[in-house]
Amino acid sequence: MTTSTRRATPGGTTPAASSGDGARAGSRPSRRLDWLWAAALTFVVAVVGSGTPLLWRDELASWNAAVRSTGDLIGMLGHVDAVSGLYYLLLHAWISVFGDSEAMLRMPSAIAMAGAAAFAVLTARTAFDRRTAVFTGLLFALLPSVTRYGQEARSYAFVVLAVTAATWLLLRALDRSSPARWAPYAVAVAAAGLFHIVSLLFLLPHALIVLLRWWSDLRGRTLVAFAVTTALALVPVVPLVLLGQRQVGRQISWIKTPHLRSIADVWNALFGSPLIALAVIGLAMLPLAWPRGRRRALELLLVGAVPILADWVVSQGSTSYFMDRYLLFTMPAWVVLAAAGLAALRPRPLGVAGLAAVILLGLPDQRQIRTEQVKNGVQGEEAAQIIAKGYRPGDGFVPVRGNDSVYMVDFQVEYALPDRVKLRDVFAERSGVANDDLFPVECKQAEQCLGTTQRIWVVTWSGTANPYHKLPKDQAAALEKHYKVVQTTKTHGFQVTLVERVR
Repeated sequence: MTTSTRRATPGGTTPAASSGDGARAGSRPSRRLDWLWAAALTFVVAVVGSGTPLLWRDELASWNAAVRSTGDLIGMLGHVDAVSGLYYLLLHAWISVFGDSEAMLRMPSAIAMAGAAAFAVLTARTAFDRRTAVFTGLLFALLPSVTRYGQEARSYAFVVLAVTAATWLLLRALDRSSPARWAPYAVAVAAAGLFHIVSLLFLLPHALIVLLRWWSDLRGRTLVAFAVTTALALVPVVPLVLLGQRQVGRQISWIKTPHLRSIADVWNALFGSPLIALAVIGLAMLPLAWPRGRRRALELLLVGAVPILADWVVSQGSTSYFMDRYLLFTMPAWVVLAAAGLAALRPRPLGVAGLAAVILLGLPDQRQIRTEQVKNGVQGEEAAQIIAKGYRPGDGFVPVRGNDSVYMVDFQVEYALPDRVKLRDVFAERSGVANDDLFPVECKQAEQCLGTTQRIWVVTWSGTANPYHKLPKDQAAALEKHYKVVQTTKTHGFQVTLVERVR
């Protein structure tokens, strides 16, 4: 038996690290399974406390869409939120098996973020070494933003999973090109686009990586393989892009054109804390100074930085796509680079101390994430409890909507109501389901929609003595004319008023 000795480089890697040493150096089972413990740790951290924060409005939109029948959901996607369609369909299937509690609604995101952790570790192992992979797993799992979006019933964790998987699969395919390695890359690219169109910006740094590799070794087959694979992967995404463009005016018209300052604001959301953002970005710069392994560091820097800059440039046009959570998929690349920077510190205990310091910086934000107030928006649970306590069959329901429909007061209350409570949405001429939309069509003649309803629960904003505050004028006038106030109860953010018809 012969023994080969490989000297570590000043960056903490071995000479083979720049050519995919992960498989050879990680022959021990414990090393091959680094991705597994990282995924498990990320899952546990994300799941703990996930049932405590109440759903905020974006999550309520996910719930409202996912609880519809498959046919009704597909009908809605033809008019609104098509870009979230794959996630809604996945959540619909999940709910049919596991229910729609806060914890269960968020569990798919925790699973997806755990998968992203696994691929981040594999990327670190492939690009650098095992020490970097271990640091990556710990740092990723304990970032506040990972927990934040691992506890969010939205598609962002799935986007992070797809893009992180695609990055690792690209590095593998470039190390040894074959159809068996390009095929899963195509799947990951398609999944990223189907979960969120903006994430396709990661193809820009991927293309740059391929070009840089081609420039260094002039292997034209790799360039062709990447182009063909990407083109095939985008085929199922093209219809979604076309449909999304027709809906874009309604979906994201509220996003403002970014300024230069907007780029600086992104980092806090990517890492969940301004201090952690500063630490991670600083550490991520260290691998660029390595005498060896610098190429992989540059490639990951492209994956982390280019989509942010590209999104900013594109958003200077008629439509802005520059939103911090839309760029969350760049976060794993920064984590791997920061982990590589920590792994390079000498003496070695200095790297461990640095990792511990970064993790400790995030503890206050980890605690905040697990409070009921972390999700912005008023709480509908108390309002629902008041209605449920005084409910009688046949009661009506009037939530504040109109210009304030974006706050989804109706969804907040409906989600928290027990199944036995069936309220008639008095001023809804057609329900959101019947309208193939998230929101109902409200009556043009409010008074005519009252019907014979004897009692109505009115839910609007607190902070005023007016029980009809912020209701459309015709709705408030119809209620004042035909109903009298029986009781008014204020909650955190809402006031719940029971009115009865004047005889």
